[in-house]
Amino acid sequence: MSETEQRPVLVVDFGAQYAQLIARRVREANVYSEIVPHSITADEIREKDPAAIVLSGGPSSVYEDGAPSLDGEILDLGVPVLGICYGFQAMAKSLGGEVAHTGQREYGATDVTVSGTDSVLLGDQPASQVTWMSHGDSVAKAPEGFDVLASSASTPVAAFASDERKLYGVQWHPEVKHSAYGQAVLENFLHRAAGLPGDWNSANVIEEQVERIRAQVGSARVIAGLSGGVDSAVAAAIVHKAVGDQLTCVFVDHGLLRADERKQVEEDYVASTGVRLVTVDAEQQFLDALAGVSDPEQKRKIIGREFIRTFEAAAEALVLEARGDDDAGEVKFLVQGTLYPDVVESGGGSGTANIKSHHNVGGLPEDMTFELVEPLRTLFKDEVRAVGRELGLPEVIVGRQPFPGPGLGIRIVGEVTAERLDLLRAADKIAREELTAAGLDEEIWQCPVVLLADVRSVGVQGDGRTYGHPIVLRPVSSEDAMTADWTRLPYDTLAKISNRITNEVPDVNRVVLDVTSKPPGTIEWE
Repeated sequence: MSETEQRPVLVVDFGAQYAQLIARRVREANVYSEIVPHSITADEIREKDPAAIVLSGGPSSVYEDGAPSLDGEILDLGVPVLGICYGFQAMAKSLGGEVAHTGQREYGATDVTVSGTDSVLLGDQPASQVTWMSHGDSVAKAPEGFDVLASSASTPVAAFASDERKLYGVQWHPEVKHSAYGQAVLENFLHRAAGLPGDWNSANVIEEQVERIRAQVGSARVIAGLSGGVDSAVAAAIVHKAVGDQLTCVFVDHGLLRADERKQVEEDYVASTGVRLVTVDAEQQFLDALAGVSDPEQKRKIIGREFIRTFEAAAEALVLEARGDDDAGEVKFLVQGTLYPDVVESGGGSGTANIKSHHNVGGLPEDMTFELVEPLRTLFKDEVRAVGRELGLPEVIVGRQPFPGPGLGIRIVGEVTAERLDLLRAADKIAREELTAAGLDEEIWQCPVVLLADVRSVGVQGDGRTYGHPIVLRPVSSEDAMTADWTRLPYDTLAKISNRITNEVPDVNRVVLDVTSKPPGTIEWE
């Protein structure tokens, strides 16, 4: 472990809806966290040398056949542990307490009475507070040697603690905002119980990753794929800080870009960083590869494959160019702006199901010749922005709304063609222009504009019948892309966007608004 690395807080995922949110809340307390699957053993945890452990909630009953189990030896490692909901019950059962099927479920806002207001875990909190519950079973009896810290009308043991063993648990969900003092519970555990200083921040990430990248790359040359988005820009900037002129950035104009994106990369980014940039025109290559393909997973994999093939060709050109220069080094490494949500949603990092293949994670060809450099792989989106600002990147890049690596290819529901791309590009530009004019860029996380290419609806335009495509507006608000809610845009703004799109974009006669949160829906449609 390097001097800049910190011992992690491990969040053990028991299939919770909010396991990733727990990791986020820990980081908000300026403590580094990682998510691990519930199948992890005590020996595996010992190897990771964590500073503390949080056991997440989950949908199961501890008595169900096949329910996620807890390796009881984890509680004997001497590492501070906090159990939440299912994790709390699993702790109680493993330690000899009693978990009962009371038949009295608690869901949503629940009043809790705190008796341990002078305790390490719940200290300085009111005796009566509102928490967020989601459970059927309840801890009826605390393990021997544990103090009961809180209760509710239906749950006699809603929190317990053993300061001697540094083992703690709460039945409610402190990670959600609906628990009035939830963050205080987590911070009391981290700072008071586990004694962690709370000094992890974006500067630590930069120092750590620069050290790692230099050790990984050595004297070899590196290429980074720039998409114009925040992730690839920050990833390349960290690598540039680490290896300087060994890095060449490659911008692939695959024809799946929004309006003016190429100009932003070629002018704004190069001016702010000084990196060497090579632009590759590959629109026809990507369109040919995507011809006839409508399945979203297949589209993602094709786009990922073509990205890598393009980078390989760019690397070969760089090698030929550098031939005869003994100090040039071989191009061995590819930088990618993979984020933690990409890893988690692609089925990695937590043992969870594959929600969708991310082009950086699940869509890469098996015969790829590059070794990956992924300096952002453990970070959430807002943390990436903080790192970018720390590196001095301009706000026009750091504050840019997220845009998927596969581009407009996954915002067309159906086959991707040049005509459909032009249509969607025009609609997307109108939406962005009107949101900016209304001063709403700071209020929304992003607003995907989706073309339902395989759907047509009847309309009336110019006193005649039309049979055109619908455009979907998907404005969402989020902190980290793990959860999101649809943004309540002003009706006047929505009306302007709809009127302009239906008037100015050929073959579109309907604009609809997506009002689905995440979960259950993802931010992108494909």
